[in-house]
Amino acid sequence: MPKKKKVKKVKKVKKDKKIKPIKISKFKNKILNPFRKSSLAPGEEKVEIKKVKKQATEKREYNAKDFVVYPKHGVGKILSIEKANIGQIEIQFYKIFIEKEKLTLTVPINQQSNLRPISSINQINKCISILKTKPKIKRTMWSRRAQEYDQKINSGKIYELAEVVKDLNKNTDIIADQSYSERQLFEKAYERLKSEFEAVLNVTPEEVQIKMDKALGRNQNILEAE
Repeated sequence: MPKKKKVKKVKKVKKDKKIKPIKISKFKNKILNPFRKSSLAPGEEKVEIKKVKKQATEKREYNAKDFVVYPKHGVGKILSIEKANIGQIEIQFYKIFIEKEKLTLTVPINQQSNLRPISSINQINKCISILKTKPKIKRTMWSRRAQEYDQKINSGKIYELAEVVKDLNKNTDIIADQSYSERQLFEKAYERLKSEFEAVLNVTPEEVQIKMDKALGRNQNILEAE
């Protein structure tokens, strides 16, 4: 008789018990909110944490007699830096005089994001280049274009200002060649740009006008008309 083979018994491997994750929600309120009513002892008052509001500051600082540009009014000169107490808080502000509009502005130093320094010589030269290019006139309703031009003028960006002057320039001083609203916008943009040229180049208004008109091609047409 053949011998029966012994069958080895396979030992069952015990599975590791799963570790149940701790629910954070049970402890969340205790950790994140230590002043919860349930955690306070009888007679204890809830502690209030007051946030101290810090006055926003700007990195840029201007001095008296500096020229700056306020987008809605153009180039101005800082007359002085003064202090005033408003609501028990001491606030510093600039007093800025806008020569073209005979207007004095009061701008808090912590809100000077509305201001920008006057342009550099390189930026002025780029503006001259823009004035020399051909005007781009969109085929849209004048009311829409006028709104776009007005937004560019009040943006405070010198290149956009130069673009408005270039696009509305008619190369002539004859009033009949422009509508009233066109001429108003052109003159507004022209004077804003001219005042910044004067401040940067430190020359007379007459010299700036000659320089700008030459770039716009206005001088040539005026001479031919004479």
